[in-house]
Order: sequence, then C-alpha cells, then structure tokens
Amino acid sequence: MSAPVLLITPPFTQLNTPYPATAYLKGFFNTKNISCVQADFGIEVILALFNKEGLTHLFRTIEQKELELSDNALRIIELQNQYIHTIDQVVQFLQGRQNTLAHSICTRKFLPEANRFNQIDDLKWAFGSMGKQDMAKHIATLYLEDLSDLIQETVDEHFGFSRYAESLGRSANQFDELYESLQLPFTFIDEILIKILAKRIESVKPELVCLSVPFPGNLYTSLRCGQWIKKNHPTIKVAMGGGFANTELRSLSDKRVFEFYDFITLDDGEAPLEVLIHYLNGKEKIENLKRCYTLVNDEVIYINNSACADYKQGQVGTPDYSGLLLDQYISAIEVINPMHSLWSDGRWNKLTMAHGCYWGKCTFCDISLDYIKTYEPIAASLLADRMETLIAQTGQTGFHFVDEAAPPSLMKALAIEILRRKLVVSWWANVRFEKSFTRDLCQLLKSAGCIAVSGGLEVASDRLLALIDKGITVAQVAKVSQHFTEAGIMVHAYLMYGFPTQTEQETIDSLEMVRQMFETGVLQSAFWHLFTMTAHSPVGLDPDKYKVIKQTNEIGTFANNDIVHIDPTGADHEIYGYGLKKALLNYMHGACFDFPLHKWFDFKTPKTTIDPKYIATALSTPDYNSATNYRVIWLGGTPESTIVQRSKKGNQWEEMNLLFQTNKAPLNIAIDPAQGKWLLETLAALTIGVNAGMTYAAIKESYEAAGLEDFELFWDNKPVTTLYKAGLLRI
Repeated sequence: MSAPVLLITPPFTQLNTPYPATAYLKGFFNTKNISCVQADFGIEVILALFNKEGLTHLFRTIEQKELELSDNALRIIELQNQYIHTIDQVVQFLQGRQNTLAHSICTRKFLPEANRFNQIDDLKWAFGSMGKQDMAKHIATLYLEDLSDLIQETVDEHFGFSRYAESLGRSANQFDELYESLQLPFTFIDEILIKILAKRIESVKPELVCLSVPFPGNLYTSLRCGQWIKKNHPTIKVAMGGGFANTELRSLSDKRVFEFYDFITLDDGEAPLEVLIHYLNGKEKIENLKRCYTLVNDEVIYINNSACADYKQGQVGTPDYSGLLLDQYISAIEVINPMHSLWSDGRWNKLTMAHGCYWGKCTFCDISLDYIKTYEPIAASLLADRMETLIAQTGQTGFHFVDEAAPPSLMKALAIEILRRKLVVSWWANVRFEKSFTRDLCQLLKSAGCIAVSGGLEVASDRLLALIDKGITVAQVAKVSQHFTEAGIMVHAYLMYGFPTQTEQETIDSLEMVRQMFETGVLQSAFWHLFTMTAHSPVGLDPDKYKVIKQTNEIGTFANNDIVHIDPTGADHEIYGYGLKKALLNYMHGACFDFPLHKWFDFKTPKTTIDPKYIATALSTPDYNSATNYRVIWLGGTPESTIVQRSKKGNQWEEMNLLFQTNKAPLNIAIDPAQGKWLLETLAALTIGVNAGMTYAAIKESYEAAGLEDFELFWDNKPVTTLYKAGLLRI
C-alpha cells in the first residue's frame, strides 16, 4: 500500500488527552515501515465549534430554526454576544495558554452564566480547598457545559463532550435505531465532523481508513465517517476496531453494518491490521485475515485464522503521538470527584504495563475475552524506554497506566528503574488492593512519581467480595489504602451495588464501610456504579450459579454484551443509587460522617450491622511479617559522619554521629563506630543505581563478615529503624 493508512479516533472520548489506541497502532506501524497518519477528531470538532466563528455559526443556525425553547436556552441566546466575545479566551485558558485569565474568571463577572452555574451554590464549600487556577477551570467548565446544553436542546440532541450519542450505541442488540438515525440528514455536529473528515481525506489520500471505537459514545460518529467515505470515496476501504467491537460485536450478523465499514477487527489490532493491509495489497488471501468480520457474497462472515500469531508486547513498538494536536487539548476540572478531576485535568501519556489482567478471576468482568484473559507483562526497562521516548516526543512527563490492574511486582520494578534513570515523572495506575502493597512498597512508588491509584472495593462486603472472587477483604483494602495514603498517594475506589444476591442489609452495610474509610482518611475518592451483567463474564456465562435469570436468551444481530437480568433473591437495587451517590459526594468532601445512614434514602432501610469502629480497628492492627526474604534499598543520600568522644561515670568511648539531610528536616543517629563504618558502606551499596539494593540475607552475611555481632539485635534497633524516615525500605 503506497498511500498512508489513516487512523481516526471519532468524537468523543475525552478532551484533555488523546485516547492512545491510534498512537499504539502508529507505533507498531513504525516497526513495519507502514506509513500512517493519525487524527483525533474529538478535539478537532470541539476546537472547530468552540471558537468565535463556530459559536457565531451555531447561534445563526439556531435563529433559523423555529423552536420552542426553554428559559435556559433563551437566556444563553440572549447572552450570545458575551459567549462569542469570551469563547476564544476561555479555550486558550483551558489549554494552558492564558493562565492570568483565572483572576477575571473567578470574579464571576467575566463569563455569562446559565443553569449549570446553579451547581456552584451547592458546592461553595468545595471552593475553599481549591486554588484560583482550579476554581477558574471549574467555572470555565460550567460555561462550556451551558453551551453543551444549548447544543443538545437546539441542534443535536445527542451531543456530549465525552459520551456523544452513547444512548444509540449502548446495548444496541439490533441495528435498527442506529441505522434509522444514520438515514437522517446530518446534524450540526455531523456537518462539522464531515467537513474535517473531507479535508483530511483530501490531504492524506489514504487507501485504508481505520476507525478506533473505544466506547459506545464513539460509535455513531464512526458510522457517520464510514458512511461518508463509502459514498464519496468508494475505493477507500474502511476498517473499525477498538474496545466497543471487542466487547459488543462478537456475534455480529447484520449485514447493514457493512454499508458503513468494510472490515471489523477484534482484540489486539496489530496483527489483524497487518494481515488486512497485506490482503488489500494482494499479498494475502481473504481466508488469511485474522479476527476479522467482512461481507462475502452478501453474507457476514468471521475469519479467525488462529494460526496467525499475535505480536508480543515487546514487539509492538512505542506509542507514537506525532500528528496529534498535543498542545491544543482542553483541561477541564471537576470538583465533585478527585479522581475524575485528575483524569480530566492535564495531559497524560497513556501506557500499559502488561497485556491483560494478572488476576483474571473477577466474576463480573469479561475475563473470557482475550484482551483480559491473555496476560503478558512488559519488562520494566522497556517500559522506562517508552516513557523516555514519549517524554521527548510529547514534552509531557505525566503517565496514566491503563491496565485492568497493574501488577505490584512490575510496579516495583518500574519504580526502581525510574529512580535508577533519575526520571522526574508523575504517574497513576489501576491496582488490586492486595497485601503486596506494603508500607515500604508504597513509599517506593511515591518516590518514583506515583501520585494516585484506583482499585475495586466493589461491594464492600466480604461475602460478596468472595462471590466476586476478588481475592481481597474489606479490612485488607482499608489497610492497603492506609499504606498508599500515608505515602502521599491518592486512593480512588470503584464501588458497585446490585451484584447478584446482594441484600438490602448488605447495601447499607457497604455504605457504612465506605463511610468509615472516608472518615478515617484512607480513601479520598470513589464512584458508585450499578452492576451490569455482561455476556462474557462468569456471571453472564453461568447465571444459574449466581442465582440470576436472563430476561431473554435472544441474541441480537448487532451488539451483544450487556444482559438484562432478574435478581429474584436480591434487593431492588436501582432505588439505592441516588442515596448512595449523595452520601458519597458528602464523604468525599469530609462532610456528614455523623449523618444517620437511613437519612440518605427516602424510603425505609435497615440499620447497619457493622461495628462503628470496624475500619479503625483494622487500621490499628500492626503490620507484622516475620519473613526475611525481602530486598532492602536506600533512597536517601550520603550522611555527614563525625566521631565524638563520650564519657559517663568515668567511662569513655567513641561514638559515630550520622547526620542525614532529608527533604523535610535533618535526621541524626548515634552508633558504634565499627557498626557505623559498615552501615555507611552498606547504604552506598543499597543505593539504586549501584545494584538496586541487597537481600536481607546478603546484608546479614556482610555484617557478620565484617566481624560484627548480634545482627538481628542491630537491625531491629533504633539506629536502623530510624532510617525508615530517611529512605530505607524493605521491598
């Protein structure tokens, strides 16, 4: 294929950073000398809309329509000149180009305000802990959301910054509704999108366009892109893949879909797309396509070609973000949820530590699918190489590791590699709250730039956690969260309600567990979501085992993943959603811990059965591990040593003083000179960059080889234990 492949992320995923799928593919194509160009149409559509010219066109379009409008829409239209006058400055501010504008924005007199600003009256208490820049970002975000509400009401009912037309894409067992929507004239947003697409097709002149659809909210726009390409450039082939296809389209049979796409690939895209390109070049037969749907003789067929192996993670190359508008992404902020704020504020280079999930047992998860089932970690040195490459390419030092659950052992190895290379980075990851995250490991991760973790507490009930096969307990989650929190790493918990057989009592008890974890300060952020039964999870594959009933066994011709189910033994789960989320909102902001749980609900609920000091007791349990198979590293510097003469009651002796300069304050220890000399030599050997530490056994052997006595007594005594404050870690 002489022409470049065009890789597109259709609107909308997120505005602050590129979704990484096309960057991953471009990195792989680089290793194969396949020319490609990538584009994120999400940010491009937003930038085309939210500027002076774009808003002027929007308001003119609305004026030409005969619409019955809400008072909110009418107010925004009346204020259109203020919106048109301020939009360029607001976007530049959110792009990090006009930081001084924060002062004007925070006056609440610079920007026009509509209904979204009613939230501020409810959230004034949140602003107390926010700096001026963050406060201004939040106000600017509300300003854009007001405009979004206007767009939804007047020109495009499906518009949303990150969930565009999601209702059309989610659980669309049949293609009918989507297909009918695609026969309608272009919406206002469609017209912007297609104008951008047409310009890109003209400049790139591709023979193959690949549309990455990670979420239901990207599906409609991808279909619009495919529709326009096939009508206006019938010789260009269109392929679709991504997370939506991987989970939803595994039983696709509706041939109308291929009026919009020529090929749909599943799971890892590297090998399937390479084979597809070879096929289009006449170098492969159609039966050699890999994990690919296409239309043959007017019938939908799926070609697996399992003989064609996937690439190892070390072979796929470093993600390549070149060609994307890296300096034009918009950083919004949300005051309600700290983790969501972190996710949406700032530019994050996205990487994975491993393919798949090392745990791979959770019964609500699609663990039967390849992208989770097949686990393959990446070497820490290679990860660090990729981080350095991305820093050089993007100029950004923030990283979000998007693994289902990052392996603790690999996180440790990566942290050591980051410290060895002296990289100054900030990063966060998804984790399992397992015992491996000790106090010392969390301190190591923090020293290497880890700023936050998110993980599944799920139902916060030990019975249900066992049923989920999570491999953790609530007490364990609390203890691990304490280790992260004390290290200065923010902890976000994914919370679930409505798991099969969950009772009303368990829901209330779960809320009490969450309340206590926020009250004790070991959680800083969380989010409740209602359990969804999926076709590829253990619950979906064997509902009888979990005492739920599929509402229907019908398999649709389009998307098939989410399953409507009946839980005859559990509570009426949906009625709890509002109360659970309202309680959580207050807990996240340190409020209403003494508020009786039943007050969050407008119906009668049982009293909690959880001891009010359950979490506090779990946290006070001392960490004790008699194992000695750990490795010791030293993160501190070289101390200043002096020998001083001591005397007491006629006895004289020498003592070595070691002065350690920590970031917060000096630290001094006194020690026997012989032990001190050995300790100085040992700390040098424990320093990362020398040999990444020593095992406990090797340290003991070295101590005894130096002719020193009572190693255990020395190792567990004050001089050594004091060094934990200065950077001595057991990992």
